[in-house]
Amino acid sequence: MNRKDFLKGIGIVGASVVLPSEKIAAATSEMLPPPNACTIIPSETAGPFPLDLTANSYYFRKDIRETQKGVQLNVKFKIIGADNCLPMKNLRVNMWHCSKEGIYSGYSNNMNPGDANSKHLRGYQFTDANGIAEMITVFPGWYNGRIAHIHFQVHVSSSYAAVSQFSFDVAAKNALYAANPSLYPTGSDPMTFAKDNVFSDGYNLQLATLTPNPITGGYDSYFEVTIKGIGTTSIGHIEAQNAKQFSLAQNYPNPFEKATTIPFELINNSDVKIELFDLMGRNVATIMNENLASGKHECTVDLRSLGLPIANYAYQIEVKNSDGIFKDAKIMTSI
Repeated sequence: MNRKDFLKGIGIVGASVVLPSEKIAAATSEMLPPPNACTIIPSETAGPFPLDLTANSYYFRKDIRETQKGVQLNVKFKIIGADNCLPMKNLRVNMWHCSKEGIYSGYSNNMNPGDANSKHLRGYQFTDANGIAEMITVFPGWYNGRIAHIHFQVHVSSSYAAVSQFSFDVAAKNALYAANPSLYPTGSDPMTFAKDNVFSDGYNLQLATLTPNPITGGYDSYFEVTIKGIGTTSIGHIEAQNAKQFSLAQNYPNPFEKATTIPFELINNSDVKIELFDLMGRNVATIMNENLASGKHECTVDLRSLGLPIANYAYQIEVKNSDGIFKDAKIMTSI
């Protein structure tokens, strides 16, 4: 299977930095208690420079920097369902933001004099069994009229997605800029939350932590996002069509140490292919490729026998029969 075909069915280090000083460490938010208390994240605009990341599986990657320079930022999302305040797994999280110069990739116009063919600082991951999705990027710059921010979308199903933005503590953010003048020559961000046209109506639910990382010389950021539902609450066209052909269950145990089992059920006799992908979107193994009768089936994944390291992986099922080709995927979490 070509990488570009990966996860169509579900719409699934090299920057120079300066080590943070004691002054920055004092200004940063260490691990503040998540403020959302299971309150649904406010909806915000995806514009003015959005791209449909999932139309191109190139964006399924953990490190979205490409050649962009800036202070390394490791972003960790935790996605929570509002119905029961528990983690939501197997959800696609899209993230994108401007460069340190305040320019977005994929556009070139008077507002954004960039490269229309570029793809940097955009990507997506899937939440694991703990509701966690992680990405590596550079700390964004700022531009006139907006405080420094990062866009994201949590895709629950083909009929529901939560779109919003997050930012950082002002003192911590400006201390980072001040400590890295060669990377951020425009200096401190002059915008305030009160004047920003997105956050002026409130931002307490949209502040991520910013903690120095002594290993990378950059920062770690943690952000909890509460969205509607518990699991996939809305069923769209893709899910409805898949349900007529098969059902794919979560692997068990999950999390697992070295081996796990994938259960699935076929409505009709079909050719079945199950493939394993790492979180950079690379096909690392085909673990089933055969014709099966209707009914319940299982497929065992043993990372040792496959020669694969302990890590999180996405598993995709492709079901092919006279009605067409149908796909679904989930994330398995190994420990």
